[in-house]
Amino acid sequence: MTSYVAFLRAVNVGGTAKVAMAELKALAEKIGLDGPRTLLQSGNLVFDAKSTSTAALEKLLEREVAGRFGVTPDVMVRSAKELDAVIARNPFTKEAKSDPSRLHVHFLKSPAKAVQVAALNGAVKGREAVKGAGAEVFIYFPDGAGNSKLTGAIIERHLGARGTARNWNTVIKLSEML
Repeated sequence: MTSYVAFLRAVNVGGTAKVAMAELKALAEKIGLDGPRTLLQSGNLVFDAKSTSTAALEKLLEREVAGRFGVTPDVMVRSAKELDAVIARNPFTKEAKSDPSRLHVHFLKSPAKAVQVAALNGAVKGREAVKGAGAEVFIYFPDGAGNSKLTGAIIERHLGARGTARNWNTVIKLSEML
């Protein structure tokens, strides 16, 4: 068995794409995922599975969530080992300690290239800083994400991939749950 975390994109945000976490947990049990547990109301599901294919788990969860809840969120799955690697390569170690709620990890559906991250940095109009490449990109919002002009749409357009963000506090809690 391998431990995983699934990040559901854009559920329970602004009253749309409602997915009750207790029902998500029940769905995960029904489809054969072991020991499912959730964190917060923003679509974080931790579970164990025999499958070692994150892509297969993503497709399974996307299909089953759509069938059960009538919403079609992208799902990004990372193994415990992959999440540990994300934490280890955090380029904002100072901010992770001093201001963790303003440091976000964007978990992407497909990898971003360094040139795309550079383009995103060029689109920054405020004090935000973007680092990383590959399946995760780190963004520090010193003035808060809610006050930023660096929106999810801008991020996705420049990175060429859909994704979902979690702040550093949530990433660490999920890692501890794994």
